[in-house]
Amino acid sequence: MIEIKSHLDPNLRKIIKKKNQIAVIPVGSIEQHGPHLPISTDSDIVTEVARKLSEKKNFLLLPTITYGVSFEHTPFFNLSIKESTLHSILTDLCLSLLANNIKTVFIINGHYGNQNTLRDIDKKLQKLSKNNLKVFSLSYWHFMQREFDHGGFVETSIMLAISKNVKMKLARKGLVTDGLNQQQINSLERLASKSFPKATKNGIWGDPRKATKRDGLLILDEILRNLEKKVSNLPHMV
Repeated sequence: MIEIKSHLDPNLRKIIKKKNQIAVIPVGSIEQHGPHLPISTDSDIVTEVARKLSEKKNFLLLPTITYGVSFEHTPFFNLSIKESTLHSILTDLCLSLLANNIKTVFIINGHYGNQNTLRDIDKKLQKLSKNNLKVFSLSYWHFMQREFDHGGFVETSIMLAISKNVKMKLARKGLVTDGLNQQQINSLERLASKSFPKATKNGIWGDPRKATKRDGLLILDEILRNLEKKVSNLPHMV
């Protein structure tokens, strides 16, 4: 892995000149994750996923974009940027990477609310770069079998595996969709995308109380195996 923030300029330019490099941009958020998880949860998880992927594939790892589109969590705490702001930041970064002769970029997303911003960003950047840049946007939770949650079993387990900043004594059951049909779940998801507190009351989607570090390590391993396979099968080189 080449973590660009810790490299010296001459060495970094030499590395880039040596062979075609692939860059990874992790994107997270700062928002509530219930009473037991830090507000940095999405950013912490995606940073770890991107770091491990970069280690396995020897990619260039960029610093995480910590802020995301999280307005739906109001009045719970969130520090949000507009979709247009995130889009501009990512566009500028990718074009800047191209100016440094890095022609392939993986954006690894860690927050559900960022997805609208990332939709079709690959096509827009391909057009802006006159087909000289390839960008792939991948949300990490699409690479596991378990149902995604928010502050529930999955996120809490992963955080137990990567962080010491989890307060399991404060963990509480949130919205659980067991017994609901797909139409009811879809309705709740639409409500949550507009106002998460109205859908979940305490800000948790799922039940974190039985989460363990062991489960977190297994889930992370599954995500990384599947993500690495996906990345290896994509047409990287321009």
